[in-house]
Amino acid sequence: MSRYIVVTGAAGRLGSALVREWRNRGEEVIALARPEFDLGSPDRIRASLESLDFGVLVNCAAQTNVDRCETHPDEAAALNAQAVRTMAEICVTKGARLIQISTDYVFDGAKTTPYTEDDPAKPISHYGESKRAGEIAALEISAHNLIARVSWVFGPDRSSFVDQILQRARTESSVAAIADKVAVPTYTLDAARLLRPLLFDIPAAGVLHVCNAGACTWQEYGQHALNCAAAAGDRLKATTVEPLKLADLKAFIARRPPYTAMSTEKLRRLTGAEPRDWRGAVREYVTSQVGRIAPQ
Repeated sequence: MSRYIVVTGAAGRLGSALVREWRNRGEEVIALARPEFDLGSPDRIRASLESLDFGVLVNCAAQTNVDRCETHPDEAAALNAQAVRTMAEICVTKGARLIQISTDYVFDGAKTTPYTEDDPAKPISHYGESKRAGEIAALEISAHNLIARVSWVFGPDRSSFVDQILQRARTESSVAAIADKVAVPTYTLDAARLLRPLLFDIPAAGVLHVCNAGACTWQEYGQHALNCAAAAGDRLKATTVEPLKLADLKAFIARRPPYTAMSTEKLRRLTGAEPRDWRGAVREYVTSQVGRIAPQ
């Protein structure tokens, strides 16, 4: 099998981190991003991939705007499901594996304890439905493919909730975040480390949760980020994150599952790697950012 790795969505928050971190560790990575890789065109997908020699395709490309998916369900299905099927078919012809990056939004949020890979997927939005359809397509085409579910992704390559709430706290006297929705943050640098053994050394298949350990609300997530920033010397106008209710955010179009924390026990058993708690990952990220941008 070829040792080359293709990463699609290579300009995104997760894709950028995977490309950089894996290259830094000696992997041969081919990065594909827009406009050369167009999820909406099966012909362009084939033109981009069929000429390449690779053993693993990691698909980070997707339509991730939850509310746009709700108002454009056909587009969501094309980008998040039909495109995945096309990629999986190409992988079969090359004897390659597909690692499809998916989401906690495939769950309905009815549980109050962390979801395992054996829990049934019951999406409640078109985004979740389209991502679940992509999971099914990947596994239907080949039982050797892997679905890697992530949630609340943050990291140095693209702005995320952490960056946004820190920026607001520097300029505003009051900040707030949702206090009744629970999930698990996923640090892109940790995801790169956790996924790397699954490329070739441990050819796992099926569904796997790849995120940090623990669980939190948006409010707890934001408060911890502010606490870490203040401890690192950042000058904040707001030091407390006030609570918001999910139901009060009328701008949301799609329904959001209220609880989607995911268990990483299967990942630990499979790889021997212990995902670190989300608090430590956020602390590391925030401290590194404050060191670059805090006033002297």
